Amino acid sequence: MDYRKTAEEILEHVGGSKNIVSAAHCATRLRLVIADNSRADKTALENVDGVKGVFEASGQLQIILGTGTVNKVFDEFIAVSGVTASSKAEAKEAAVQKQNIFMRAIKLLGDIFVPIIPAIVASGFLMGIMNSLDFMNSNGFINIDTSGSFYVFANIFSNTAYTFLQILIAFSAAKAFGANPYLGAVIGMIMINPSLQNAYTVATEGVQATQSVFFGLYDIDMVGYRSGFRMGGKCGSECDSVAAYPAAWDRKPYHGRTLCSNGCNRHPPDVHGH
Repeated sequence: MDYRKTAEEILEHVGGSKNIVSAAHCATRLRLVIADNSRADKTALENVDGVKGVFEASGQLQIILGTGTVNKVFDEFIAVSGVTASSKAEAKEAAVQKQNIFMRAIKLLGDIFVPIIPAIVASGFLMGIMNSLDFMNSNGFINIDTSGSFYVFANIFSNTAYTFLQILIAFSAAKAFGANPYLGAVIGMIMINPSLQNAYTVATEGVQATQSVFFGLYDIDMVGYRSGFRMGGKCGSECDSVAAYPAAWDRKPYHGRTLCSNGCNRHPPDVHGH
């Protein structure tokens, strides 16, 4: 197989060097981001010697060449095209920039929330189990020692991700925006700083303190942010807003907790501070 000839034919059928935004390769495929897709002749590309298939995915024109072949064709392609080689990450980023603003927004949300899904799902699943056990224990279906170490630690583990969800989101968002993720985490910590008034108390007590800024032109309520969604075993859905939480407490004891009117099983904010 003449690798240089294959590279030259691929270059010709994708519209030439000026039509290439970036070029990279993985284990089996040549990944090209091209400026004008209409100038790429996929039928002709599939007939090039060594090409096993051609398709578009995530804004990239991907040409299947196979393991051991793609890297040699790629080297020749870079040589004949004069294009600077890109990494897979750089090629993906170039492909994203070609997409419309709606698709870029969806990708950005995915980049922020997908990495923290395992923590959210695992904590939510464990929280559901703990709330189910609480319900069965309180109604006499089972008898559990709620002061035992297994129960106490499982209960702590179940809500930790949601207690500090702001930090997880801020860290992930900073990475997605290309900022320093540790500074992002600090911003998340600021939002739940214990020096700020607990947001769950605002509906019943009102804002306790404000801070004047910009020479008195604007006042900031010194209230911490609290997550607007927590997965409860009985609730199964999000409570509508933080301000709705305090008004919903029935104040009925439930193994050291209270039940809200929606059926959610949560620690009372005046006892546990969240």
